[in-house]
Amino acid sequence: MKHLVTGGSGFLGNMIARRLLSSGEEVRVVDIWRDETQPKEIEFQFCDVTDRAAVAKAMQGIDAVHHNAALVPLTKSGKKFWEVNVVGSQIVAEEALKAGVKCFIHMSSSAIFGAPTQHPITNATPTQPIEIYGRSKLAGELAVKKALENTDVNLIIIRPRTILGNERLGIFQILFEWIHENRNIFILGSGNHGFQFIHAEDLMDAYMLAWEKQKPGAYNVGTDRFGTLREGLEHLIAHAGSTSKVKSIPPSLAIPLLKFLDFIKLSPLAPWHYLTYHKPFYFDVSDLTELGWKPKYSNDEMLQSSYESYIKLLSEKKEIGGAVSSHRKNVNQRILSFIKRL
Repeated sequence: MKHLVTGGSGFLGNMIARRLLSSGEEVRVVDIWRDETQPKEIEFQFCDVTDRAAVAKAMQGIDAVHHNAALVPLTKSGKKFWEVNVVGSQIVAEEALKAGVKCFIHMSSSAIFGAPTQHPITNATPTQPIEIYGRSKLAGELAVKKALENTDVNLIIIRPRTILGNERLGIFQILFEWIHENRNIFILGSGNHGFQFIHAEDLMDAYMLAWEKQKPGAYNVGTDRFGTLREGLEHLIAHAGSTSKVKSIPPSLAIPLLKFLDFIKLSPLAPWHYLTYHKPFYFDVSDLTELGWKPKYSNDEMLQSSYESYIKLLSEKKEIGGAVSSHRKNVNQRILSFIKRL
């Protein structure tokens, strides 16, 4: 089969493209920038998913589409979220249908659920996003469903929890840097709530299993071994041998300030971060375990291995991805740099 991976130079797109190639598949990736480290066997085309003509050209000869191109919360893209995450997704789905694609795998987000009060989250949980990124991802998912409903295209939707893994920087670079420098870690609220992550390798295992089984539907992906957010941070600090302490800030005071700092572009945190991380969030993953999936990493194990990957990059003075992919580059900490000095 020949596969098309949109957003194929990004953190997840890269992993999917390489997994497919290692399985003996033909792979074409499209993106608005090229990752020169990808194997030469992976075909590359420059393509913006909002350019219908370019997308149609990229679909030629394709059997399966893996749609990952999206703007993530860290980009704070405003109206561009809708343009790329919704309109772009609709274009990719429509052109896939025209090209006779047999399977379409859409990378969605846990942000479509907002901040639900009932846990664990299942496919029956209402989708009520509470910020602009989550609304765009929900609308994008619905646009893909509408474009492909009542067709012969096998539609699989993947909704991952917050992703960790080797060379995963982005917002986690701030956390790892502060722990490495023995700075206190500030969280909203007590942190004594269940909070689930997913390791990129486990996500890829679930992703490839869903593709191999060709079982249509939506799959919520997170580890099956997790505790509270505070526990995860404290265990990571102990693992790092750091003197950092986890300090709580009342959400009622911090959130209005973070909203203001976000508005005046002084905070690296996006609404998805400061509106949800102080609340419980974890999936029921039984749909995947029934297919035979078993995650290798617990919350603690993935936080610690991701931290070790950061330390390795730090020692090599290396920044991954040519400082283009939001999940694979360092973050401008803005006002947090000033706070850190204090």
